[in-house]
Amino acid sequence: MQESPVGMGLGVAGRYAGLPNEFSDLEAAKIVLLPVPFDKTTTYQKGSDLGPVALIEASRNLELYDIETEFEVYKVGIHTAEPVSCETSEEMVANVYNSVAQFLKLNKFVVTVGGEHSISPAPIRAYAEKYPGLSILQLDAHADLQPAYDGNPLSHASAMSRVKEIPEVANLIAVGIRSMSNDEVEFMDKQLTYFAHDIWDKEAWMDQVVEKLADNVYVTLDLDVFDPSTMPSTGTPEPGGLGWYSILKILKKVAGKRNIVGFDIVELCPSSTDKSPDFLAAKLIYKILSYIFVPHPTTGDCK
Repeated sequence: MQESPVGMGLGVAGRYAGLPNEFSDLEAAKIVLLPVPFDKTTTYQKGSDLGPVALIEASRNLELYDIETEFEVYKVGIHTAEPVSCETSEEMVANVYNSVAQFLKLNKFVVTVGGEHSISPAPIRAYAEKYPGLSILQLDAHADLQPAYDGNPLSHASAMSRVKEIPEVANLIAVGIRSMSNDEVEFMDKQLTYFAHDIWDKEAWMDQVVEKLADNVYVTLDLDVFDPSTMPSTGTPEPGGLGWYSILKILKKVAGKRNIVGFDIVELCPSSTDKSPDFLAAKLIYKILSYIFVPHPTTGDCK
């Protein structure tokens, strides 16, 4: 593969940010990006299996200096792993769990990229086993608390039901919810749920969320948490979502006051014509990593 200078041109195809070997070698990299192109249970718009490739391709056009943190997080190393291949939901759960668990044994920070939201319980289980008492911060338009959907307990509509069954998970805090079934009400803790219509024009809720999180936090971010005017390319878009800066603000607060140990980005359903949502997803990953790995203001140490 042909390399070009970091931050100039498209770099190396198939790698997040097109990073050259110096910053993408697995052994040296602190971060692993794990693509999971799985889209077997989506019930509206198919295509999230194409999300990882589209996101990685868009990321090759990123400016790698983050203005807000004055940091270049790619320098801690970001390795793009081989995509997880799977044909069934059961195979996907097993393969993703095993992959994430192996990277955690190597002390890597894993960013799992979907694919549909049904992929998230697998990395969360691996992380919860390493960090018992883990809090889950779900940024999402949908509750995803169906015990099973269309007879499938591993459906994207059941993702958070499976997460709540993981014994090492302390709590699940959901932000941005604005669509759910009556069947899900009994499984929802409304004290830990922040509905979009209550928070879209406010900020006090952000500190409340942080206070309810344990020391170690895993973030699962369904891109449909954004309003469709910002992020139209999702499998199940819902009007009335949150904006770019609101999402960044809560993530920055959490990263500053808690230890984000890992995260996933799911439900990018790329368009053949509009590439801006692909770029948004790619930049969102870079922003979150910048918040997490920015050197400590006093010691100068990275995560």
